[in-house]
Amino acid sequence: MPATRPLHLSAEIGGPPHYEAGHYVALARLAERGTLDFVTLGDSFTGPGLDALAVLSRVAPSTQRIGLVPTVTTTHTEPFHVSGAVATLDWVSRGRAGWSVGVSETDAEAALFGRRRAAPGHELWHEAGEVADVAAKLWDSWEDHAEIRDIPTGRFIDRDKLHYTDFEGRTFSVRGPAIVPRPPQGHPVTVIDATDPAARAAAAGHADVALVTSGDPLTARAAGQEIRDRARALGRDAGRLRVLVSLAVELHTTADAVDLAGLLGEWYADGAVDGFHLRPDDVERDLALIVDGTVPLLQHRCLLRRFYPGATLREHLGLARPVNQYARSTALTGGRP
Repeated sequence: MPATRPLHLSAEIGGPPHYEAGHYVALARLAERGTLDFVTLGDSFTGPGLDALAVLSRVAPSTQRIGLVPTVTTTHTEPFHVSGAVATLDWVSRGRAGWSVGVSETDAEAALFGRRRAAPGHELWHEAGEVADVAAKLWDSWEDHAEIRDIPTGRFIDRDKLHYTDFEGRTFSVRGPAIVPRPPQGHPVTVIDATDPAARAAAAGHADVALVTSGDPLTARAAGQEIRDRARALGRDAGRLRVLVSLAVELHTTADAVDLAGLLGEWYADGAVDGFHLRPDDVERDLALIVDGTVPLLQHRCLLRRFYPGATLREHLGLARPVNQYARSTALTGGRP
């Protein structure tokens, strides 16, 4: 029987650092051949390797459909620059960008910047939530079609469609509008790993996709339910939040790929989650087995789609393009500020 709801599948393509773009392009194309919703690329301030967001910006023009989600650390970084960089990835990928919100928890990482000591987890995630909030405001600070390029009148921008973002957080303040026009998706997809209880509030308030690491479907279901309940309490539509189980996988044979398909199918049929984020032990070996072994079985069982029905990452995930918060306010007030 065909599934009544889509199974969402994604994978991490990080691992030992590589310093040539071709490595990451090949992995993203492989995942795209398997019709995965998106790939993630981890990052940190202390580990060796290239900048994840820059790498996926290079991958973007070499791929067509796969969503691209780099880890972007919100601790010690400038929210204005974070917002602009993620928006730029959405432009160069033509609407396939997301960002996996990360925090920096160690004194060693804090020492690299020299501004402050490492803060407790709950404070870092509160700050991360504020960064996600102001990023959305900055993306909305340009209404759609604000850039008019009217040569006869010499007008480049419709100033009535630009909005100020005067944000005061606990640890930072931001003034807008942005310097990058509103991204194709309106808001690039926000992904938050909500396995750590300290991250749950940020996920409930701001995530489009929440990841939870779990060893059994009951625990995964409970974590997902908690996040959705929190989202409802904040006035969000929990039906527009996707919860994916983050699973470490180590595959050596086609039989392992078959077993993985069985496991994913059982968890999904149980209704515990919306899908999975797979973290391969050996990304080149395991991702190939996932795409050529696990994916065809899931498709054969009508659990996974065989093609991309849309063009953007939001369309892959079944998420609507957000209404611009400032345009909506203007409409409700009849244009009054």
